[in-house]
Amino acid sequence: MNLTKHWAAQLEDYVIDLAWSPDGTRLAAASASGPVSIYAAADGAKQHELPGHTDGTNCLGWQPRSSSQLSALDSPLVLATGGQDGAVKFWDAAAGQHVTTAELGSAWVEHLGWRPSGGSVSSRGSDVAGVADPGPGSASPATLFAAAGKSLFALRPDGSVAHTFKPAPKTISALAWQPAGGCAAVAYFGGVCLWDADDFVAQKEFPYGNGIHALVWSPDNKWLVSGNQDPSVHLWIPEEDVELHMSGYEGKVKHLSFDCTSHWLATAGGRDACVWDCSGAGPEGREPSMFPHDAPICAVAFQNTHGLLASASTDGVVQLWSPERKQPLRATVRMPAAATKLVWSPDDTQLAIGSQKGLVYVLKSEA
Repeated sequence: MNLTKHWAAQLEDYVIDLAWSPDGTRLAAASASGPVSIYAAADGAKQHELPGHTDGTNCLGWQPRSSSQLSALDSPLVLATGGQDGAVKFWDAAAGQHVTTAELGSAWVEHLGWRPSGGSVSSRGSDVAGVADPGPGSASPATLFAAAGKSLFALRPDGSVAHTFKPAPKTISALAWQPAGGCAAVAYFGGVCLWDADDFVAQKEFPYGNGIHALVWSPDNKWLVSGNQDPSVHLWIPEEDVELHMSGYEGKVKHLSFDCTSHWLATAGGRDACVWDCSGAGPEGREPSMFPHDAPICAVAFQNTHGLLASASTDGVVQLWSPERKQPLRATVRMPAAATKLVWSPDDTQLAIGSQKGLVYVLKSEA
């Protein structure tokens, strides 16, 4: 297994967010100072530099596209960005043009999440969705959740506000959509709330007596996992009201990633990528696999449809692992600066790395 440099680019500041377009043809990279660059995936050519947000950009996200939209030439590539100006901006990424802005107040917009487009309302499961079944094949409407301070908003792609939620008790610290699209999990100091995607009511609330830094769902929708300040990992099975707790980390757990089968959960709160077996009844009582680095881990990311795990540490090292192997380490590369983001391309052939020094690297993964 080899990781080889495909192309690289330089931003003017820290790479605060990074994401591939749904069709894999473009990579969007946000500089903390504000500008957002759109690169061609094939060769790294800069297609557009969007002005982003004057006071600084915090996050970005591509609107998901269905399989029919991916093949349609006239289907727009919509990119949303959130900034320190309290706004969410929508962009036509193919044209490099600003489309509209949603002004949400004075608090920084720190978390964005598009409702997944993969399933119909009728496929979500009544226990968690909590909504009436409108019939087979009903498409999920395009909805973007945006979190700013204690406030959460549901936005339409035209920038209009579909719903303003009841403020959270504390600042919202993480946002993660259920893969089926039935609800979004929103975390704050003291707990997690599941907000329904259609009628915007609270489906369930899970108290947790500490700070939460990260949230992730398993792809099969079974597990909701938080990475915590205390430091620990907490797991819920929302449909069954089951909770598990895994502690013993060196530091705050800020990095989480599930593999595509929902079997392996990668977590990081120290110098090891700690990988739990979440099959069956879950990881409680099982020993995790520990994949070591020489410095604290700053990012973990499983591939989208394959089994490789990428992990990065603050000394610039990026490693690839196969958790199911007796000798799991597959490749090691050393980058010039610590990673801020690791993001696999939709087809898993390229790994994009954003760095603290503003460098964006795209590496090819080759067997």
